[in-house]
Amino acid sequence: MPCLRAEAISVDFGSLKALDAVDLVLNWGEILGLIGPNGSGKTTLINAITGQVPLSAGRVLCDGEDISARPPHERALCGILRSFQTVRLFRDLTVSENIEVAVVAKGGSRREAQRIARPLIEEFGLGGKCDELARTLSYGDERRVEIARALAADPKYLLLDEPAAGMNEEETDGLLSILKTLPERRGLGVIIIDHDMPLIMRLSSRLQVLASGRTIATGGVDEVRNAPAVIEAYLGSDAGELRHA
Repeated sequence: MPCLRAEAISVDFGSLKALDAVDLVLNWGEILGLIGPNGSGKTTLINAITGQVPLSAGRVLCDGEDISARPPHERALCGILRSFQTVRLFRDLTVSENIEVAVVAKGGSRREAQRIARPLIEEFGLGGKCDELARTLSYGDERRVEIARALAADPKYLLLDEPAAGMNEEETDGLLSILKTLPERRGLGVIIIDHDMPLIMRLSSRLQVLASGRTIATGGVDEVRNAPAVIEAYLGSDAGELRHA
């Protein structure tokens, strides 16, 4: 079965081991929730998979092909797209143009880009803002544009780093309803990092938990959130939120 696979990934920053032999598998048609306390290595793992940081050991495979030596833009062309903790839009382009650029970057025409962007703009509730400059948007709208732009590039695997950050409850619920149906509608696999435990629990097919750069649990939602190692890693109020999400 086609999948995105990280095998024994280690990342060192000087004397700091940010990731220590971490494995991850993302299948088509599923949402994997990647969770863990602050500093556990979640974003570093996404950065390693997408090529933003070099590997100290291990490899990344996309549908069986080793892409460990490829730069980020080539991994994107393989179908691995992502969002970032800090939104990275083209501030002086419109909403439409920010989404269209993903199609043009893959070699599509401007007409094709407009055709692909139009339904995404509507799907993410941005129809009334398609001609507004990105620098005028609210943070929640910026998040939606960034995810729509990634989808415009027709990914096989979509890696979302805190997609609901900065959104209110209504905006989060709206985003959840869109993300929940993505694997089935678009035939892709999704990884979501987020500290919103109710969001993660409602979205995810499986969970993987990192702590101190290592995987401490992986499996179904109920199995993982009740695992003693996971409860210990979260501690205090976060553990309570995890168990009751």
